[in-house]
Amino acid sequence: MNLADPQELASLIEAWLLASGRPLSLERLGELFEEGERPEPAQLREALEVLRESCAGRAYELKEVASGYRLQIREKFSPWVGRLWEERPQRYSRAMLETLALIAYRQPITRGEIEDVRGVAVNSQIVKTLLERDWIRVVGYRDVPGKPAMFATTRAFLDYFNLKSLEQLPPLAELRELEPEPELALDDEAPVPEGLQARADLAGAEEPAEPREETSFRSLLVELDQMEQGLKTDFDDLSEAPEAQRVEADAEQTGLS
Repeated sequence: MNLADPQELASLIEAWLLASGRPLSLERLGELFEEGERPEPAQLREALEVLRESCAGRAYELKEVASGYRLQIREKFSPWVGRLWEERPQRYSRAMLETLALIAYRQPITRGEIEDVRGVAVNSQIVKTLLERDWIRVVGYRDVPGKPAMFATTRAFLDYFNLKSLEQLPPLAELRELEPEPELALDDEAPVPEGLQARADLAGAEEPAEPREETSFRSLLVELDQMEQGLKTDFDDLSEAPEAQRVEADAEQTGLS
């Protein structure tokens, strides 16, 4: 194989991505070569661009997410691809989606601060589920009585929702323009609207050796209000997480109560 040929190098990278079942970073791709044959990073990027262009008109695409590059099914095919699985993925309650969105937009944030915004207690099972899915993690402890844990999102969260970084989170004002705001039920565990749940279902589906469906985080956040400040833009492990300002949102203003 002529690794100096961008086309052949692109085909090799395609084979690795199809076989890996998970995103591969540029660094990881380089490690897969013997030292004497390893292409320069610029050559790998050129080959990735060739691969991206070769996917034009196909059912799958090359997508860069937080953990690296992966091949995944295009979003327009998701409703049909979902028929491959007989059992529906786990359904997510409105309370879980609101909790996840608050963490994504106001991280680092404590459980008490989430409760202040939503106006109701956060079920311990919700936090446990988000931690088990590796969508959130504890990044430190607030320097107040009780030392409550502060939560932030992870690279796995970004990967699931096809995001390269937190800066790609859509502005919530823009989300309200995309779809009419649904009527909020008083029941904290009320079913999520069908369109919203469909996107969440796709995010939970995992099929390791196949291209992934693209799921947009936009549809999970339509019901939420203005919370765009104070985003963390990196995921470096911190010995002591930076002190963040407390949430100063009102449940009536956010519509989360």
